[in-house]
Amino acid sequence: MKKLIVAASCALALVTGSLQAKEWTEIRIAFDVPYEPFEYRTPEGELTGFEVELATAMCEEMGAKCEFVEQAWDGMIPGLLARKFDAIMSSMSITPERAERVLFSEAYYNTPGAWFGRESVDVDVTDMDAMKGLEVGVQRGTTMDTYVTENMSGIVNIKRYTTADDMVLDLEGERLNLVFVDYPVGEQTILTRDGFKQVGEPVKLGEGVGVAMRQRDTDLAEQINAALDTLKNDGTYDTIMKKYFEYDIKM
Repeated sequence: MKKLIVAASCALALVTGSLQAKEWTEIRIAFDVPYEPFEYRTPEGELTGFEVELATAMCEEMGAKCEFVEQAWDGMIPGLLARKFDAIMSSMSITPERAERVLFSEAYYNTPGAWFGRESVDVDVTDMDAMKGLEVGVQRGTTMDTYVTENMSGIVNIKRYTTADDMVLDLEGERLNLVFVDYPVGEQTILTRDGFKQVGEPVKLGEGVGVAMRQRDTDLAEQINAALDTLKNDGTYDTIMKKYFEYDIKM
């Protein structure tokens, strides 16, 4: 009888232990670089940006050792599911379609999409007759890509890019009439150049940006949500945000 009781107790301990949340002490986080001001490299080669600094603070709060991985945007979710990294913290908007494949943290910022072009461009971006035939650039697989595809397919000529930098180069080279990107990206990579402007009003898209993880990693999501909540409440988030933005992007 004692043997049966001991065996049962051991089995219960194993089951209980297996149900306990995993403590994540090492995390690989993916970024699409460059995507200024969120993630980019300085002239000295240092990886930095709003999300990079926020991720660093988040990992410190979690007591986790984090490795930062560079990944092109169109390979983000496939790379996550293939276990090349554990989380995506690269301006990934929360959408129902993505939520079918990945688990999102609570949203940690929200910025609108915006149109940018040369100062000579004079077009109403809400007038589809005026937009007809224009060359429009978007970054492949983003909510901006989805918006333009759903609302302007067959009206504008959509050119999709792997990186925001390539898109801006084509705008400078007059191979594009307009680009549609995250407002802060356009503000810091386009409006800082002579001869360019914002066209029309910003467009609010999605439910904000979250950290994406594999759906089964609920324990990681709990740790990340708790850490981000602490950073928002203790002022760390605001300190980092004010280094990159003159306006509040916090959710």
